[in-house]
Amino acid sequence: MDLHTNHTIHAHQSHHSWDNAIPPVLTVAPGESVEFAVQDASAGQLTARSGVADVTALDFAQINPVCGPIRIDGAKPGDALKVSVLAFAPSGWGWTACIPGFGLLADQFPEPALHIWSYDTTTAKPAAYGPGGRVPLKPFCGTIGVAPAEPGVHSIVPPRRVGGNMDIRDLAAGTELYLPIEVAGALFSVGDSHAAQGDGEICGTAIESPMSVALRFELIRDAQLPSPRFTTPGPVARHLDGKGYEVTTGIGPDLMSAARDAVRHMIDLISTRHAMTAMDAYLLCSVCGDLRISEIVDAPNWVVSFYFPRIVLD
Repeated sequence: MDLHTNHTIHAHQSHHSWDNAIPPVLTVAPGESVEFAVQDASAGQLTARSGVADVTALDFAQINPVCGPIRIDGAKPGDALKVSVLAFAPSGWGWTACIPGFGLLADQFPEPALHIWSYDTTTAKPAAYGPGGRVPLKPFCGTIGVAPAEPGVHSIVPPRRVGGNMDIRDLAAGTELYLPIEVAGALFSVGDSHAAQGDGEICGTAIESPMSVALRFELIRDAQLPSPRFTTPGPVARHLDGKGYEVTTGIGPDLMSAARDAVRHMIDLISTRHAMTAMDAYLLCSVCGDLRISEIVDAPNWVVSFYFPRIVLD
C-alpha cells in the first residue's frame, strides 16, 4: 500500500542494536515523511504457518529488528525530534507467544505457547482469538527511538531515555511523539509493529504483526527534553470501552508483586468463567488488558488494577 511519503525504507535496511556508529541509510530534511517496512519482532522467524516448536527455536540475536537509522538534517544534541505518526498499512496476520523465561508471570507459565492471528487489513475488524473472543485492533510500533550518546553496542530490548522498546500502545496514528536527541542527526529507527496490545504487554508479546508505517519528522530546537513525551489526537481506549471492563486488583507494599497478583486474578477469572486454559487467558490478557496503578499514596500498601475489556468476550 502506498502511504504517500517522501521516502521509503525497506525491511532489509534494519539493525538489531542501538549504536550511534551505525551509518544512516537515509538523510531527510525536517518536514519530510518516510514509509518504513517494519518486520515483526521475530524478524520473520515466526510466520503464519509456524507452530509452538518454532518459539523454542528462536534466535534471540535476531529479535526486535528496527528499520533505519535515518539521519535528520540539522538535528543536534539538546534538540527534540517530533515524530508524527501518519498511517499504518497492516499485513493481515500476526502472532502472540509465551516465550519461556520472559513475561510478567514467566515463573508461572514456563512452557512455550503460540497463537497465530489473522485480520482484515481494509476494515481492521476485531481479530478472532481461537479459544474464544475478538480483540479490537489499534496498530502501533513498540520500538521507536533515536541513538544514545553513549558509544558502543546497546541491547534493543530495554527502553531508555531516547525511546526504544517502550511498547506504548497509544503511539498510534495521529499521535505526535517527542524524543530527546543526544547525537548529531538524531539517527532514528523504528520497529516491533503491533496490531493490538494491552497496557503492560504482560506475557511479553502483543499481536506481533509486520506492517508499514508512515512517519513525518520535525525538529524542536533546544527543547532539552528529559525523556520522551507524546500527544494523542483524542480518546485512547474508545476501541475497548464499549461494554465496560472486568477488573481485578493486587494490593501490597510492592508494585511488581501487586501487578502480578492483579493479572493472576484476572487469568483465574477468565479461565474459569469462559472455560479457557490459563495459558490462553494469559495470552489474551497481554493483547487487550490494561495494568493500571490505581493508588500509590496510602502507605504501606499500593493498589494495582487489571482492566479486561468485556467487549472481547461478550
